[in-house]
Amino acid sequence: MSARQHGPAPQDGPPSDPRPSPTPCLEAHGAGFTIDGARLLEDVSFTASPGELVAMVGPNGAGKSTMLALLAGDLVPTTGEVTLAGIAPHRWTAKALARERSVMTQQHGQAFSFTVRELVEMGRAPHDASDEDDEIVAAALVDAEIADLAERDVTTLSGGELARTVFARTLTQSAAIVLLDEPTAPLDLRHQELLMQRARELADEGRCVLVVLHDLSLAARFCDRVAMFSAGRLAALGAPESVLTPERIEDVYRQKVAVLAHPVTGRPLVVPV
Repeated sequence: MSARQHGPAPQDGPPSDPRPSPTPCLEAHGAGFTIDGARLLEDVSFTASPGELVAMVGPNGAGKSTMLALLAGDLVPTTGEVTLAGIAPHRWTAKALARERSVMTQQHGQAFSFTVRELVEMGRAPHDASDEDDEIVAAALVDAEIADLAERDVTTLSGGELARTVFARTLTQSAAIVLLDEPTAPLDLRHQELLMQRARELADEGRCVLVVLHDLSLAARFCDRVAMFSAGRLAALGAPESVLTPERIEDVYRQKVAVLAHPVTGRPLVVPV
């Protein structure tokens, strides 16, 4: 049985294309997920709104990626509920859901020899053909700094180059809600900065952006709020300054740290001790 089949069954009748909310957002109310007797997530409640960049942080296995999968509609909660633009994700048709939210997952393996440009163009698939498509794709190639790789076979790319290509595809969906699962993990320092700057810009443009991160200092520098997960529960949610304290980080990560003020931004800078 697949993970998705462990969630509650959809209501009678086929999914429909619901009318999107004028202010799309993500909400979780007591959301939990259990599979094969393992409780991966329990009683999580929070809201993310347009114009926000929210980081989800926590140790390995804390439930961050599971929470993102519930929000994306890839999994269905076994308890509680999750809504996207006011409607449970599994109630959308696949095409409508792809127009409303874009997702960058952790796994980027490509088995087929598409060019970089072709892979990025796939992000436009949920939309009707438009004269703007070429412009949107070209802008995404530039934003991800892969324009010079446009004709390369994606199976020949490095891990970082492929991650940037997948991020560009995510951008071309032009979705109101953007979900990024550890997008900076394969990237070098420059491209970590560029990706997070672009995520910040998306939020400033009015998108709702959630990003799973392991780098706490990166989360503190770019994000409006931080949701810290621990053992499948939401341990803290708030401004970076209130969540990223030495005491809480040591309690959740079992690692002593010093939290300093960044010399330029003044945001928290987390340094292991």
